[in-house]
Amino acid sequence: MSSPTRETPARTPRVKQKRGEGQWALGYREPLNPNERSKKDDNPLNVRARIENIYARGGFDSIDPGDLRGRFRWFGLYTQRKPGIDGGRTATLEPEELDDRYFMLRVRLDGGALTTDQLAVLAEISQTHARDTADITDRQNIQYHWIQIEDVPTIWAKLEKAGMTTMEACGDSPRVILGSPVAGIAADEIIDGTPAIDEIKRRYIGDPRYSNLPRKFKTAVSGQQDVAHEINDVAFVGVNHPEHGPGFDVWVGGGLSTNPMIGQRLGAWVSLDEVPDVWEGVISVFRDYGYRRLRARARIKFLVKDWGAAKFRQVLEDEYLKRKLTDGPAPEVPATQIDHVGVHPQIDGRFYVGAAPVAGRVSGATLLAVAKAAERAGSNRVRLTPHQKLVVLDVPEAEVSGLKTELADLGLQTEPSPWRRGIMACTGLEFCKLAIVETKARAIELVTELEKRLADIQAEIENPVTVHLNGCPNSCARVQTADIGLKGQIVTDEDGKQVEGFQVHLGGGLGLDAGFGRKLRGHKVTASELTAYVERVVRAYIAGREPGERFAQWVLRADEGVLQ
Repeated sequence: MSSPTRETPARTPRVKQKRGEGQWALGYREPLNPNERSKKDDNPLNVRARIENIYARGGFDSIDPGDLRGRFRWFGLYTQRKPGIDGGRTATLEPEELDDRYFMLRVRLDGGALTTDQLAVLAEISQTHARDTADITDRQNIQYHWIQIEDVPTIWAKLEKAGMTTMEACGDSPRVILGSPVAGIAADEIIDGTPAIDEIKRRYIGDPRYSNLPRKFKTAVSGQQDVAHEINDVAFVGVNHPEHGPGFDVWVGGGLSTNPMIGQRLGAWVSLDEVPDVWEGVISVFRDYGYRRLRARARIKFLVKDWGAAKFRQVLEDEYLKRKLTDGPAPEVPATQIDHVGVHPQIDGRFYVGAAPVAGRVSGATLLAVAKAAERAGSNRVRLTPHQKLVVLDVPEAEVSGLKTELADLGLQTEPSPWRRGIMACTGLEFCKLAIVETKARAIELVTELEKRLADIQAEIENPVTVHLNGCPNSCARVQTADIGLKGQIVTDEDGKQVEGFQVHLGGGLGLDAGFGRKLRGHKVTASELTAYVERVVRAYIAGREPGERFAQWVLRADEGVLQ
């Protein structure tokens, strides 16, 4: 007689445990990656004392690697790329193989605001300590190269004596606050956001409570739409409330890089006085609920995407502000991009004069000459813009013509071609360790050639066709929001050789055309083909557009063959 068969009990399906994202508010305080460990081991703001007392005295070889490639960023310092390393090796070399013994240094200039005296100090630092380098970034910063660690304390002393700083210019911190270059003087401005920017700086910049964020945190505050508010972590946009008057519409969760997202409106109106408190609430939500497990998902945009604007607003109100925000209307979108280039009347009867260097590339000598030219024209205020431009404020009408001539002699045109006006480029292979291709020199070459090749149709272009060049996928030059966005990568040419080139994005924009453009499937251009490609696409646009049709509108309906 056979033995009875024992039935095997059914197995209960194993529920996959969801991994924690390192959110402090949910109890995940233990660091989940080396960056988080570094910040927990020592607040990055403490690195200043070591730079002043140890590294500046002992030289480059005395620098601890954890400070060199981590905490230095909280004071605007990055090692620059060692010369002679081609872009094809960027991803294959270790950090120490890419590091030069010199630094890139960013000076944070909130709102891009400068006096001519401050501009002269920036120029002197460039000429004395940075081999005359000085680039205007699209974050309204000045960026130096060739800085030696031995000179950093002296540079800080010069900056701070003039009321400037490099503190939290980089790192997982509240970085420079974008502000309207013409705040307080523009006829179209709804409200001047300068007092809010100043108060945020006074209360929170350098505060250890906000110096350990999951990732960088970018802010924009403007009474008009001239600071790319849609792609900032938090933005306050001027708007008139039907009952409460001028104030700000609140946006959160914008950003670019490899996962671009347009910010979302919270539907909330805040007064000028409320902006600093609401800013603190938003950055606190990010600090406490932001994802700290994976660096690639640590920006606030991922939290906002997962939560949605309604939940984000609820958490902000209930847990941080302890009150409800006032509902408010959306701001009206301007018809054209505001870049402040040219001569424009101020509300006080004087004028501001905006000039366009190519892709922000200037020098210490140029900055000093601008300071002197502005003073001769009766001005002592200069502004940098989020479009890598420079603006002189408070110019009497009788001095405008002379100032325009002096700026033009410096290569800063106030009536530039559409290509000079619309070009933007990141640091690129020349100095950046992440870059794959050269950008700044190529942007200058591209503009020069387009001005020759497209001279016959230049007058037909009502709005500048923006061309942005980026040396890697991180989009510091905002390639996804350009009419023609060019993302650097190594490509194969007709002979089968690996050469510098670009992936093409077409029809991106902000404002009326807010969106990330059309990425042509598999379409790439080599660096040597770039000028011919841009010329071909622009001529196709001029030939095929409808009356009044913007480039981004035309791209959406154009046949793909025309775009290649």
